[in-house]
Amino acid sequence: MTVLGLGSSIEDGSRHVDAVTGRAMGTDVHVIVVGGPSGSALDARAEIDRYEGLWSRFRSDSELSVVNAAAGRPTVVSTATVDAIAYACDAHHETEGVFDPTVLSSMIDAGYDRDFSSLSDDAPGAAAPAPGLSGVTIDRAARTVQLPAGVGLDLGGIAKGLTADLIVAAVLEAGAAGCCVNIGGDLRVGGDAPSGDGWLVDYPLVDGGHGRLTLQDGAVCTSATTKRRWRSALGNEHHIRSPRTGQSLDTDLASLTVVAARAAQADVLTKVGLAAGAAGLERAIGDRGATGRAVTIAGEEIVLIGFDRFHVEAPVRV
Repeated sequence: MTVLGLGSSIEDGSRHVDAVTGRAMGTDVHVIVVGGPSGSALDARAEIDRYEGLWSRFRSDSELSVVNAAAGRPTVVSTATVDAIAYACDAHHETEGVFDPTVLSSMIDAGYDRDFSSLSDDAPGAAAPAPGLSGVTIDRAARTVQLPAGVGLDLGGIAKGLTADLIVAAVLEAGAAGCCVNIGGDLRVGGDAPSGDGWLVDYPLVDGGHGRLTLQDGAVCTSATTKRRWRSALGNEHHIRSPRTGQSLDTDLASLTVVAARAAQADVLTKVGLAAGAAGLERAIGDRGATGRAVTIAGEEIVLIGFDRFHVEAPVRV
């Protein structure tokens, strides 16, 4: 997922456009701030690192890891972490369990127990259903989270989406004219784009090309079963898990791009849509106030109602 035609720092008429790229949350990040003070993009980039320090399952000192390690007793965390875990729990209930943040044990059993760049193809492999949220207790007043013994949370992509949403909101509230935050394909935009004509966004296609769409304010997220793959004793694995089985999600979709109001929402809906498959895609996405475009394993394209509102151009081959 990329925003087209932007360097690191440019002047657009009377507005300063600040941009920075880098790595965080195990993926590429891109931050663009329009009409903000010099250095705004770097400040926003630092905030991504701060949220990673709160929510990464790969850092033993993160608040999420501390909560997981303390399963069976309450743990005091920041308001941001309480909010993030509560959001993930709400998404679980709203999707009737299709989205499940308790798939951590399934991920680890399958060998995804470290940053993906360090993963090997000799994982032992195992599978068990996700334990679910029964017994998870959140006390907002006390800022505590308590998990049942044996339950761990993986915020995964939803942490990327939440981070993008929070940073764009904060940058705009601080007075910038516009902002874009893209964290590994969880992209949120708000306010003015550098061109003044909307944010022009590329999204990946499974054949190596990309499509284009225009956003004024909102989010786009792409998930694919063809990415983040490895081998375990059980066979070929990918990072999108089925809470019901603990195994890699079995779906007839290769990729799904969702356009929604918020990046966290779009991220959740990519998982829900992939689980629904081609036959249930419109209900899974459209009935929840979003839209999208999918490609099946067989290479067929599915464009949901409303996707054309975002001025999709013909796919670009690279």
